[in-house]
Amino acid sequence: MNFSKNDIDILARTIYGEARGEFYKFGTSPLIAIANVIVNRMRKGFAKTIQEVCLAPLQFSCWNLNDPNRKKIENIKASECPIFRKCLETAENVLMEKWPDLVDGCDHYHEKTIKPFWAAYSEPKRILGSHYFYELRRKQ
Repeated sequence: MNFSKNDIDILARTIYGEARGEFYKFGTSPLIAIANVIVNRMRKGFAKTIQEVCLAPLQFSCWNLNDPNRKKIENIKASECPIFRKCLETAENVLMEKWPDLVDGCDHYHEKTIKPFWAAYSEPKRILGSHYFYELRRKQ
């Protein structure tokens, strides 16, 4: 698949907004896992593009209008932030399939301290960093 610079940028901003705090505790794997979920959603037909997956309403809290992360992810510059550079590298390597799917097809996740309604009757398939990962939809 071909991905644009915009796809890489939106994916990296989503990774940054959702998991930048994970990097210092757990390394790159949680960043890769978030990217994997987004790519898995696109491949499973949640949306047609990376941008559509990332910006779908109420799917990734960092893009919610009332989330304080939103301004941060919209304004972050790679030249000013080493973690964002790592998120850009992660986005590119996951999209180019240079790095593996660490979540084995999972398409949902949540932070360990919360329990969203959709996870009430599901068991996590993977645990990476401080997130639980679930596969709620099989590939179509």
